[in-house]
Amino acid sequence: MVPNEAQQYVGIVKLLQHFGWTWVGLFTVDDDSGEHFLQVLKTLFSEHGICLAFTERLLNQVHWNNMDEVDDLTQNVYLPFQNSKANIFVLYGEAVAIMALNAFMFLNNPGYSQNNLFKKIWIMTAQVDFALSGLQRNWDIRVFHGALFFAIHSEELVGFQKYLQGVKPYWNPGDGFLKDFWEQAFDCFFPNPEMIDADGMCTGEERLESLPGPLFEMHMTGHSFSISNAVYAVAHALHAMHLSLSNHRTMVHDKRVAKLQDLQRWQIHPFLQGISFNNSAGGTVFLNDNMEVGAGFDIMNLVTFPNMSLLRVKVGWVNPNAQNGKEFIINEDMIVWQTSFNQVVPLSLCNDYCYPGYDKRKKEGETFCCYDCIPCPEGEISNQKDMDDCIKCPRDQYPSKDHDQCIPKTWSFLSHEEPLGSGLASIALSFSLFTALVLGIFIKHKDTPIIKANNRDITYILLISLLLCFLCAFLFLGLPNKVTCIIRQAASGTIFSVAVSCVLAKTITVVVAFMATKPGSSMRKWVGKRLANSIILSCSVIQEAICIVWLVTSPPFPDFDMLSLSEEIIAGCNEGSTFMFYIVLGYMGLLSVISLTVAFLARKLPDSFNEAKLITFSMLIFCSVWLSFIPSYLSTKGKYMVAVEIFSILASSAGLLACIFFPKCYIILLRPELNKKVQVIRRKN
Repeated sequence: MVPNEAQQYVGIVKLLQHFGWTWVGLFTVDDDSGEHFLQVLKTLFSEHGICLAFTERLLNQVHWNNMDEVDDLTQNVYLPFQNSKANIFVLYGEAVAIMALNAFMFLNNPGYSQNNLFKKIWIMTAQVDFALSGLQRNWDIRVFHGALFFAIHSEELVGFQKYLQGVKPYWNPGDGFLKDFWEQAFDCFFPNPEMIDADGMCTGEERLESLPGPLFEMHMTGHSFSISNAVYAVAHALHAMHLSLSNHRTMVHDKRVAKLQDLQRWQIHPFLQGISFNNSAGGTVFLNDNMEVGAGFDIMNLVTFPNMSLLRVKVGWVNPNAQNGKEFIINEDMIVWQTSFNQVVPLSLCNDYCYPGYDKRKKEGETFCCYDCIPCPEGEISNQKDMDDCIKCPRDQYPSKDHDQCIPKTWSFLSHEEPLGSGLASIALSFSLFTALVLGIFIKHKDTPIIKANNRDITYILLISLLLCFLCAFLFLGLPNKVTCIIRQAASGTIFSVAVSCVLAKTITVVVAFMATKPGSSMRKWVGKRLANSIILSCSVIQEAICIVWLVTSPPFPDFDMLSLSEEIIAGCNEGSTFMFYIVLGYMGLLSVISLTVAFLARKLPDSFNEAKLITFSMLIFCSVWLSFIPSYLSTKGKYMVAVEIFSILASSAGLLACIFFPKCYIILLRPELNKKVQVIRRKN
């Protein structure tokens, strides 16, 4: 008539897991049932990460006349309280277990109920009942205040309390049990017929509701409810059997069939199996094929009071037959904890939790519940308590300072919104405007000698190339994408090749023009636009061909480096083929060296508005910038690598613009008297 005991084992484990209690002490009666309970619980605890801090066996009977035995027993019970870090004690046994445990603690320390050493959280099975004998009626049970215990599900039966209020000891003179109970409960005695009235005699008018809770419970307990249901179950089974026998007798007309009172007890078993009926409390009682009640256990909380009264409060239940997700229910807010815990859920661990940022390391020679807490190594975190191992953050995240969470990495790229990016963008825009202004000045004064003397078409192409070079810097700003990655290196390489080709063409034009002035020179046929255009076109086409091969075979693409920096994702462009990238730079460098060499050789030629000197200085700056670019580019990462490339583009372009065109602008705008044909003739003579 009680649920399967295995449900209690599951309930104990779930209760411990719910509150995170992994270090638990166990008291059990020293008999076969206690040993079975211990072995089953050990297995379940091991499977669910719970450890036994100690196990103590309580004797069912103590020889109180043997003081050595009593002293040894009290010391064995006392030591776990004194030495164990466990705050949770599991108690298995019947009413005698509570009585014995209470006696042991009282004998060892009479003021134990006020001693915090004894104030633990007890978890008790349904077999335990808080029933003290008359000898213990004045013993304090507040040490069990806040206990959690399993109880057979019970309901109040109609008229039950009224019945108890009217119970009298003389109802049935032959009922020795009621007489003995009355004497123990009310601490009195019934006189013999020969005895005269004396102090302490039972009057028979004592009322059960006046007894404190530990001595007698007026409410329907689980045990009483089971007995009531058992009586009704047997009655219904007998009724079903009687109907079956009556029908059988009617069918066979055989008067020799045994009478009901002659039946053996085992004959009622088939009628008990699968029986279902409504009890007087309005509930349905059902026995399965194993003749077990299908209901689970209630989880009760014991609340005690100084006046020796107690209150049992239902705070949850365990029932494997309940709906999915409701097999185990516990209401923490309703639980009253032992006073020493200040109404805070107690901890019961071998050692403190390993908090986030640490993982567990097993202590040698100790159970798995005892461990050390070790900080997570670099690059790993633990974001929960008591994690066995730290975990690595995803590639796009990095550990926090305390190693307790992963923080998303920030994107690292050269943006026009940050100071470095906005500064470079402002410089690029300024030089672009200067270049456009110079181009406008040259177009406005296109017929003046200083512009006509040095092939103004090449000058225009060079200025437009420099303008585009400055604007190319904007392709390197912002979050890279597929289009900008493909365009920016090829565009800058091609445009710079055109610019350097123009410089080379202007230099060669000066040299050819000087050589053509000599009498009988065969170089006169090369004087004109055809040579300059051929140089620009041929040099530019070679660079364009290299870029086309690069883009076709292994083009650049967006690349996100999550490993180089611990807290940032470097967004950049992978050049695809590094070899082709350096081929583009190398070819541009070759043109620059040739231009520098030719200009250096032609720097002293006697020509009006001779650009060779200016080109020499400009190409010297250009080559210096790009020679320093390579080691700087290789030694930086992320947005600073991009900044180095932008700076090199701006510096080299600015060198060409300043050295070649600013002196001419000075003459055009501030010294117009020098910008006349007579000056050209005078300089030539």
